[in-house]
Amino acid sequence: MVTRLFIAVVVLGISVYGINKYVSQVGARYIMDEQFIPKADAILVLGAYVFPDGTVSYMLDDRLSVAYDLYKEGKADKIIVSGDHGQKDYDEVHAMKQYLVNKNIPAKDIFMDHAGFNTYQSVYRARDIFKVKKLIIVTQEYHLLRAVFDARELGIEAYGLKADMHDYGIVMNSYLVREIAARNKDFFLATFIQPEPKFLGDEIPVNGDGRATED
Repeated sequence: MVTRLFIAVVVLGISVYGINKYVSQVGARYIMDEQFIPKADAILVLGAYVFPDGTVSYMLDDRLSVAYDLYKEGKADKIIVSGDHGQKDYDEVHAMKQYLVNKNIPAKDIFMDHAGFNTYQSVYRARDIFKVKKLIIVTQEYHLLRAVFDARELGIEAYGLKADMHDYGIVMNSYLVREIAARNKDFFLATFIQPEPKFLGDEIPVNGDGRATED
C-alpha cells in the first residue's frame, strides 16, 4: 500500500512538472522584445490589484506603462483592459482605462473587458467578444507564459511582451508557486475542454469604438 502511494505521488509530481514545463516552453516561443513584435489587432493588458482609491498597484502600473509604449509605437491601434469588475466596490478595468486616458490615449481606442476574471477567460473573451485574431499580451513574465499559451491554444495569433520593470518583492515566491498549479489547470482548459467563460455577451469588435464598453 505504501509503495503504491509513493509511486502515485511520484507519477503525479512528474506529470505536474512536465505540464508546467510544456506550457512555459510553448509560451516562451512567442515572447519577444518590443522591436520584433508584429503589429496586431489589439494589445491585451491583464488586470491586477487596484487599491480602494482607484490607484493601480506597482505590478499593474508596469503592465499599463508597457502597453502605452506599444500603442505609441504603433504596434496596435486598440487596447483591451481586462480584469475583475464583478463587484460594485472593486473595479480594475475603469482604473486601468483611466490610467491610459490620463496619458492621452483616446477613449475610443480603449476597450474594457469587465469580466476578465482569470487569464483563460480574458483571452477567450478577446477572441469571441472583441473578435481579435492577432494579439499582443502584456503582463509579467511568470504570468505571460501561460497567457500566451492559452491564447495560442484558442486559435489566436498571440505574442507576449514582458512587463517586469521592477522587483516586486517576496510576494513573487507565492505567485510562482501558484502559477505552477495555474499552468496545469489551463493546460487542460485551453487544450482539451475549452469551456465558455462565466459571461460572454454581445460582440464588440475591436475595430470599432471602445466607448461601447462603458457600463
